[in-house]
Amino acid sequence: MYSGGEESDPLRVGVVGTGFIARGLLIALSGQDGMVTGPVLTRRPPGEIAGFPEGVRAVGAVEDLIDGSDIVVECSGDVLHATGVIEEVMAAGLPVVTMDAEVQVTTGSYFAGKGLFTEAEGDQPGCLAALREDAVQMGFHPLVYGNIKGYLNHTPTPEEMDFWAKKQGIRPDKVTAFTDGTKVQIEQALVANGLGAGILRPGLLGPENPDLEAGARLLAEGALRMDRAVSDYVLSPGSPAGVFIAALHDERFADYLRYYKMGDGPVYTLLRTFHLCNLEIAKTIRRVASGGGVLLNNGTDPEISVAAIAKCDLEPGTAIRRGIGSFVVRGSCVRIADAPEHVPIGLITDAVVRKKVRTGDLLSMDDLDLPSSRALEIWEILQGR
Repeated sequence: MYSGGEESDPLRVGVVGTGFIARGLLIALSGQDGMVTGPVLTRRPPGEIAGFPEGVRAVGAVEDLIDGSDIVVECSGDVLHATGVIEEVMAAGLPVVTMDAEVQVTTGSYFAGKGLFTEAEGDQPGCLAALREDAVQMGFHPLVYGNIKGYLNHTPTPEEMDFWAKKQGIRPDKVTAFTDGTKVQIEQALVANGLGAGILRPGLLGPENPDLEAGARLLAEGALRMDRAVSDYVLSPGSPAGVFIAALHDERFADYLRYYKMGDGPVYTLLRTFHLCNLEIAKTIRRVASGGGVLLNNGTDPEISVAAIAKCDLEPGTAIRRGIGSFVVRGSCVRIADAPEHVPIGLITDAVVRKKVRTGDLLSMDDLDLPSSRALEIWEILQGR
């Protein structure tokens, strides 16, 4: 069991990040029995940090984070920064919980075998992993690990994203990644790798259907043809913001499941109608502290990655400050074996286009100059380069 020393000592929870999720987590931790907030690692000047509960201590050095923590939650959303921090924290022997699917699908597999490294319940991937545990314990055989998406626009405008960012109180790049599909692609890549599922096609199938269960059955038919569980999503305006599993069950229980209002089968849809992000992270912290092990990570031998796709023609010399949430590239799931030279969108930070790229093209490593980083080194290690 992880603890702060004596069994009665509260667990010191260090946090990486000071954004929307991190602030919400810090507020949630202030009401948790047996936990206290440890240091908060930030790259911002202390005077620029607002919205923290009273008494929270911001630090600028990873060493201070490690010294004051028994467990660390990483939720910065910055792949390059998070990778370096996670490596140092895990080298010090501390368990790491993330709400950062971006880092999981880019460099997470490097950490999966080096200590306790897990995604948290609360965002869609962690909620799907928790729902799977419940489903399997009830005897269901999952066919589809599904995300529910209400809206998709591969090429939103800056004006549209600025409007929604202000309305929702989050950064424009975050809103853009939600809108153009990058976020759902990243989440479902993590789900596929972590739960041993495949994908039906590059970029996922994502059927559009206001009837969520009809969309789930369509994906289940594809899984049955593949003879393998799949990770995907349904574009279903009006459906709840949650996750679902489409699954089979022993036919001897068909009458029971019909009585329980699960339908006639043979495919049944288990629906979780919410994901509450920062409010749920504490469940995973307690899981780790009590010896419950990993909920979900990217696995040590991932099959799926999230490639960068050009949203527009890119000329040589074009600078891309950040790939995720940009207006020039978006993320799309690929099978690594089919696209070994693809550029993971999580690696694109301060990159420069090297040669002409057409709208819709998948970017290769030859198309970009990427700055040196530990994240890039780890990606090349994972690919055996």
